[in-house]
Amino acid sequence: MTAARPRIAIIVGPTASGKSDLALALARTRSGEIVSADSMQVYRGLDAATSKPGAVERAEIPHHLVDAADPGNDWSMGDFVRSAETAIAAILARGRLPIVVGGTGLYIRALLRGPFDAPGRDEALRARLRRVAERRGPQRLHRWLSRVDPATAARLGPRDAQRLVRALEVWLLTGRRLSERVSEAGFAGDRYDAVKIGISLPVEELDRRIAKRVDRFLAAGLIDEARRLLAAGVPETANAFKALGYREALAVLRGALPPEQAAAAIALATRRYAKRQRTWFRHEPGIVWLDGTLPEDRLLEAALRLL
Repeated sequence: MTAARPRIAIIVGPTASGKSDLALALARTRSGEIVSADSMQVYRGLDAATSKPGAVERAEIPHHLVDAADPGNDWSMGDFVRSAETAIAAILARGRLPIVVGGTGLYIRALLRGPFDAPGRDEALRARLRRVAERRGPQRLHRWLSRVDPATAARLGPRDAQRLVRALEVWLLTGRRLSERVSEAGFAGDRYDAVKIGISLPVEELDRRIAKRVDRFLAAGLIDEARRLLAAGVPETANAFKALGYREALAVLRGALPPEQAAAAIALATRRYAKRQRTWFRHEPGIVWLDGTLPEDRLLEAALRLL
């Protein structure tokens, strides 16, 4: 891209750090529109545990890539980049500020530097890998990936069958690690003039916020929502069910997890995910970190100074 790169804002950080609140405040003060970089908010019908913006917020500030995909279909990194590019171009054409907000670090890196080069899908190979996951559990794939590509295995959860299959597919087809391809993409220049804002919290405060958020998820009817999605024909293997909270909700419905233990299991999984997010974003260049414990008005002032 030429020197006249479009100006956008990006807000990142671990789950429950307050990204969405800051994005809304920025959008109100800087005539902005929000582009979600969340791999699960994109799915329609996943509402209880994805912390989507509410109807009031969406009526006030345009939000893009929220409720944009059917939960029975897999939404990929490529889908995100193409859709986000289209949304950003339209926002800029309206003379407004695109504000990309989310915790899916790979999506944001691919948006800024372009999707990294990777082989196409091999459906026969994928089917074989899925059978291994079905018969022996996705943890078997995770152990395999840990041997051949430990950096990618550390980034992925041991139950994330879809992404484990893709990482192993890349390795088996090319003999190269997915982490190497992602790292190479990280050296390309940003395609946008991006102001990158990160929200940082002490671990103890983040854990407290996560616990409160999980309580809200369950109070909002997470288990019943998972039941309705299954009844509507969304298969348990759908990528949408990889969202935090929904894996545990399915385990409750199967009788594999006592309902009284659901909150603790979801909170543990969320803390682990937040740790992976922090690790990822620490390696993302150019992020200016703001103290998430600041009062909302002072946090907004600090972000506005960066813009």
